[in-house]
Amino acid sequence: MSTDSYTDIDIDQAPAHIALIMDGNGRWARRQGMHRLEGHRRGYIALRNTVISAADLNVKALTAYAFSSENWSRSPEEVTGIMDLVHFALQAELETMMREGVRITVSGRTSELPAHVMEQFNEDMAATKDNSRIVLNIALNYGGRNEIVDAAKRAAGMVTDGKIGVDDIDEKLLSSLMYHPELPDPDLLIRTAGEMRISNFLLWECAYTELYVTDTLWPDFSKDELVKAIRSFQGRTRKFGGVIDEE
Repeated sequence: MSTDSYTDIDIDQAPAHIALIMDGNGRWARRQGMHRLEGHRRGYIALRNTVISAADLNVKALTAYAFSSENWSRSPEEVTGIMDLVHFALQAELETMMREGVRITVSGRTSELPAHVMEQFNEDMAATKDNSRIVLNIALNYGGRNEIVDAAKRAAGMVTDGKIGVDDIDEKLLSSLMYHPELPDPDLLIRTAGEMRISNFLLWECAYTELYVTDTLWPDFSKDELVKAIRSFQGRTRKFGGVIDEE
């Protein structure tokens, strides 16, 4: 049972889009005397529960950093285990995602992902395309710099094809060429496990995103933790580079 009260959360003013850096799976497993992959498995369960909790709190989109473009440098055993876990989770949770009104999307250089993983993503995305309660955008083989490079290449191609001129390249155009321009920029980025960095995540989209860091390891992340982050967010004044008059 929850020990936290949610009555002070204004769900009508919930962050529309929350980004998640789900750090600490390996540390959690080590502290439990378990294999690192068990930490990732518990982490996937935490994500499933967080998606449902976020929807209950009127959050409209979550972008979860599941595997970065730099994570390929980990051991082959761990990389294969993570990819197989993603494949399993996409299969196992599809019924739940349908019941909860979750639309699945993916961000990253998907052409480099294992074929069986992308086949399952395509199946889940097709099945959930009409769901509208919340979007779960899974960042897999994702890098913020890669996303900006890919958008720049698309813009350059448009210039080469004569569709636009060089002077037509501006923030609005580049934003439209990111992986998921239909999603609003994140209002809030939550990072678990206490690390104070953004790790090449949503570099373009997080220009004015509010940051919240918790020492909680990701497998222990709960609805109470999510509420704490939203409570912190709702207690802030967002200026977007401007100045707020103070009385």
